[in-house]
Amino acid sequence: MKPQDIAELLDEPACGHNHKEKSGCARPSPGAAAGGCSFDGAQIALLPIADVAHIVHGPIACAGSSWDNRGTRSSGPTLWRVGMTTDLTEQDVIMGRSEKRLFHAIKQAITDYSPAAVFVYNTCVPALIGDDVDAICKQAEERWGVPVVPVDAAGFYGTKNLGNRIAGEAMVKYVIGTREPDPVSDHLKREGVQVHDIALVGEYNIAGELWHVTPLLDELGLRILGSLSGDTRFGDVQTIHRAEVNMMVCSKAMINVARKLQDKYNTPWFEGSFYGTSDMNIALRKFAEIINDPSLTARTEALIAREEKRLNERLEPWRDRLRGKRVLLYTGGVKSWSVVAALQDLGLEVVATGTKKSTEEDKARIRDLMGADAVMIEDGNPRALLDTVANLKADILIAGGRNMYTALKARVPFLDINQEREFAYAGYAGMVELARQLALSLESPVWDAVRSPAPWATKGEV
Repeated sequence: MKPQDIAELLDEPACGHNHKEKSGCARPSPGAAAGGCSFDGAQIALLPIADVAHIVHGPIACAGSSWDNRGTRSSGPTLWRVGMTTDLTEQDVIMGRSEKRLFHAIKQAITDYSPAAVFVYNTCVPALIGDDVDAICKQAEERWGVPVVPVDAAGFYGTKNLGNRIAGEAMVKYVIGTREPDPVSDHLKREGVQVHDIALVGEYNIAGELWHVTPLLDELGLRILGSLSGDTRFGDVQTIHRAEVNMMVCSKAMINVARKLQDKYNTPWFEGSFYGTSDMNIALRKFAEIINDPSLTARTEALIAREEKRLNERLEPWRDRLRGKRVLLYTGGVKSWSVVAALQDLGLEVVATGTKKSTEEDKARIRDLMGADAVMIEDGNPRALLDTVANLKADILIAGGRNMYTALKARVPFLDINQEREFAYAGYAGMVELARQLALSLESPVWDAVRSPAPWATKGEV
C-alpha cells in the first residue's frame, strides 16, 4: 500500500474531527501497535466472513493462535476457523520464492476447501521484500475462476484501527457491487409488508449477539443484505451496494465503507448501537425514518412498545439487585458510550469509562450520557485502573479479557465486555443476559471469602 493511500484512510472525510481545527486521525507512533497492528485489525474485521479461505502471507508467527481469535459466531460454514498461512522462512526470503509459495497456497486452499473466495492478507515480511501480492491474486483468480482478494495490511503500516479501514477498503474495491441480491425469501414475505434491504457495517456477531437482533428486523420486513462482517457470506458482501440504508455499528472501524457507499451508490447511513434499550429503540426508529415507509414506522413503534413492556417485566427483579452499584467501564470505540447507556438503563452508575480507541464523536456521546464532568480513562495500565477503582469506589470493573486477572488479583468483581466474551449483550434479550451476568459477578460468594482475614490471621490465634 502506498503512503498516500494510508494517509487518505487516516484523513477520512466522514470523521467528525475533520470538521474541526485539527484534522485526520493520529499518526502511529513507536509502540502504538502494541494493542494490535494493521494486519491484526484487517484480519479480525474480515475473518467472520464464514465461507472464505483466509490465507496469511507471512511467517508462521503472524498466523499464531489464528483459530477463533475473535468470539464471533457463524450459523453455517466453519471454513473461517481454519488457520491458513504461507509460513515463510528465512530461506524463502533469501531464495526469492515467497511469491511462489503464495500461489501454491491459494491453489491448495481452493483444491482442498472449495471456498466461495480466498482472502490473502499481506504482512510485514513480504511487504518489505516487495512481493507483488496483487498480481499473484489476479493470476490465481484467472487460473482457478475463484475470487482472490488481496488485503494489503502489513503490520508496520499502523494500528489495528487502520487495519480495519484497510479491510473495508479492500471490500469496496474488490467485492461490494460484484453481484446482485437474491430474490426475497419466502419467510420474509407477508401480505401488506414491503421488504426493505439494509446492511450493517462494523458488526461482528460477537458471541452470537446479532442473532438477538435479526428476528426483530425480519419481523419489521428489514432484510440484511450483508454485514461487515458478522455471520455473513462472501455472496452477501457482494450485494451490499443495493441496501436502502447502512447502519454503522462501530464508528472507528469501517466508516470509510459507509462514506464510499454513500458517494458511489447514494446509500444513506447512520451510526447506531444495539446495546441498551434506548439505543436499540433509536436504531430501529432510524431505519424507519430514513426508509420513510409509513407502514414500517407503524410496525416499528408497535414492536418497540411490545418489546419494552416484555423487557421491563423481565428486568425488574434484576434492577432491584443492581440499582446504585458503581461501575468502572474500561473499553473503547463505540462501546465506550453504547454500553454506558445499557448500564444506565439497568440502574447502575457508571463512574468512569475508557476512551483509548474512541473518536471525538464517541466522547461527545459520553458527555451527553454522563455529564460534562465525565471521567474518561486513556491510560489502561493495571496500576492506573486499580487506583481508579479505589478512588471512585467502583463495585465492579467491566473491561476486556486482558484486564480480568488484574481485577481478580485485586479482589474486584469483573465482567468481560470485549470480543473474547461468551455472552451476547445486544438487543432486548441481551439486556437480560447483561443484567444476569452483572448480578452473578457482583453477588458471587467468593468476594466475602477472599476479602475476609485468613483463618491464621484471626485475632487471638496462636
